[in-house]
Amino acid sequence: MATGGGDTRAHGGSDSIITEFATYEDFLDSQITPRDLYYLEDEELARQLVELGYRGSGEVLKREEFEQRKQAASASKVARHDQESELCSSGKDFSEFPVLGALAEREEANRNGKMMSIFFIRCKNGKGQEVSGYIDYAHRLKTEDFSLYFSGKKKLLPQHNDLSFYNWDTNFCSSSSTPNYQVLADSKGGLLFKCKRDRKVIDVDPKATSPGDNTSRISIVSPRYTQVIIYDHITRRKA
Repeated sequence: MATGGGDTRAHGGSDSIITEFATYEDFLDSQITPRDLYYLEDEELARQLVELGYRGSGEVLKREEFEQRKQAASASKVARHDQESELCSSGKDFSEFPVLGALAEREEANRNGKMMSIFFIRCKNGKGQEVSGYIDYAHRLKTEDFSLYFSGKKKLLPQHNDLSFYNWDTNFCSSSSTPNYQVLADSKGGLLFKCKRDRKVIDVDPKATSPGDNTSRISIVSPRYTQVIIYDHITRRKA
């Protein structure tokens, strides 16, 4: 029992060592004190003594084990990156679901920062109340699991913490800036959203001749929604 506990602690400590030190020599050097160098007068000898466990206050870690754990950590990092990079909409057919299809078409660009889409949605919520709002799609992708939407388990609805939200039954309204957009609710020109990356302003007034520079506006017809308008803002630089 005691041995198993000791091994667990050692592995946990090694994991932190792997992330903290780029090379095995850096790890050995961290265990050497100025006093060691003063008496030994040889840095390489001091490193050898640390590796053998005769010097240093930390755990003993052989070079082979360090390299193995370094490779394992690197492989784990790549695997996590690949998992995060996989699109939630991949391999799914949305031919009968136009809104999900529009979300899928824009998922990759909104994840990598090339595009920042704003979805205006008006529909009924779970309580049968009519709600509407402007959704920062790129921000939602980072804060929610969209596989639930693309699998049909959840319906995309405006929320209180979206760029703008209005409940037509209760007359409750709210607006919230996101990491991508600043809400300009007090503008004389009506509701505007200012992109924090390139400082371009998106005008969501349906009567406006243009939604703004580098921005396009399209409507999506869906039986599941009363109204859907998408504002695709193309950013000038990658995330």
